[in-house]
Amino acid sequence: MEIQFLGAAREVTGSCYLIHAGGRRILVDCGLIQGSAADEVRNREPFPFDPTRIDAVVLSHAHLDHSGRIPLLVKAGFRGPIYTQRATRDLCRIMLKDAGHLNEKDAQWENRKRQRKGSPLVEPLYTLAEAEAAMRYFKVLDYGVTQEILPGIRVRLRDAGHILGSAIVELWLQEDDLARKLVFSGDLGHRGAPVLRNPEAVGEADLVLLESTYGDRQHRSWEDTWAELAEVLGQAERERGNVLVPAFAVGRTQELLYIFGRRYEDWDIGRWTIFLDSPMAIEATAVYARHWQLFDNEATEAYRRTRNPFELPNLHYSHSSTQSMAINRIQSGAMIIAGSGMCNGGRIKHHLKHNIWREHSHVIITGFQARGTLGRALVDGATHIRLWGEVIRVAAKIHTIGGLSAHADQAGLLDWYAHFDERPPVALVHGEPEAMDILARRLRNDYEATVLTPAPDTRLDLRNLPPRAPARPAAVEH
Repeated sequence: MEIQFLGAAREVTGSCYLIHAGGRRILVDCGLIQGSAADEVRNREPFPFDPTRIDAVVLSHAHLDHSGRIPLLVKAGFRGPIYTQRATRDLCRIMLKDAGHLNEKDAQWENRKRQRKGSPLVEPLYTLAEAEAAMRYFKVLDYGVTQEILPGIRVRLRDAGHILGSAIVELWLQEDDLARKLVFSGDLGHRGAPVLRNPEAVGEADLVLLESTYGDRQHRSWEDTWAELAEVLGQAERERGNVLVPAFAVGRTQELLYIFGRRYEDWDIGRWTIFLDSPMAIEATAVYARHWQLFDNEATEAYRRTRNPFELPNLHYSHSSTQSMAINRIQSGAMIIAGSGMCNGGRIKHHLKHNIWREHSHVIITGFQARGTLGRALVDGATHIRLWGEVIRVAAKIHTIGGLSAHADQAGLLDWYAHFDERPPVALVHGEPEAMDILARRLRNDYEATVLTPAPDTRLDLRNLPPRAPARPAAVEH
């Protein structure tokens, strides 16, 4: 009985873990590697296992760094069930198809250049049709239901509060007389965030796989975050510029629309012409509204009053590329919410090209920016960026609203771990090395936890897990 760390090990993206138990092979997540071009080319490497011998996949949530290689897995011969929360299934139907479509467009673009050079042509990573084919293997689970998915292997999903349908995965394994329980945090949500409920607590585990995206920092309070966002919008209005909001199509976009509706009068949101320039975000927003039963109490009440808490009187949906291009004729007063959230693709790049050199423009960064992405370069203070071969000066004001993150901060991660009755060993995943190492020190110091930070391809024999330590009160300060 063992677990192999195949992705998001000493890095943030590419979540993928292979469990061997009782002669069965279970994959938890199968995500894309995101970041620089050198990082993303790794997605084309063969899987380090035989996909035809994987018995089942358990998917924590729909973000592509957790789900984005599933079509490749099916393309390579996997034919087993993919278990996930039903809202995640609905979001994956949108996101994987969109990824397949973009893969085809990127390959066409690259091949036009290669043809002119006489270079070999490339194939899409996977196509729209291959993404659609993968969806037939999805099987839905509801939160809180324990189900045997293979002989001796049971799974239960808990609400992770990160995006709609995001799950903490509890996995029980039985091999002969050996029993082990693994808990995968998935991506844990930020307590108090709008729309969704807080992450659920789990009490027992033999091994916890804990994300560490923000293991080295604390978010600003929600009160300070809303004040900061209101101040940025006020400054942009006074300077009569446009506001660009690179936003993840799933999660961040819906939170922003919801909070703009809640603060519509206070922040004078009506002064802006707001464009949601992302067909995928438009579809995802409809999925959110359809699964309103997963909302927190406040958002549930908002839904019952309005039937769609994401609608605004000044919100315009931009479906087509023609509509998107028309936005770029606007010099002032536009708020443009577009993907991708890390600025490494999608329509936001076109809006940056037309606005980032303007001194009165503003860019609001609302989420994590992986190393190697254009968004990370802007956060790190780049004075020039390159788009489609053109070097463009950065004159717009760049605002990083860190408190909007959909990930738990260090205090949130520690508090979630503190709910375990005993102190099970922890394997830190899904984080940059510096953040991971700082969180590891806190877990060791505050909880006397055994903490591992597995390198890629590390195999851990689950028969040899260290015993759980008795629980003791956590340190008061985080």
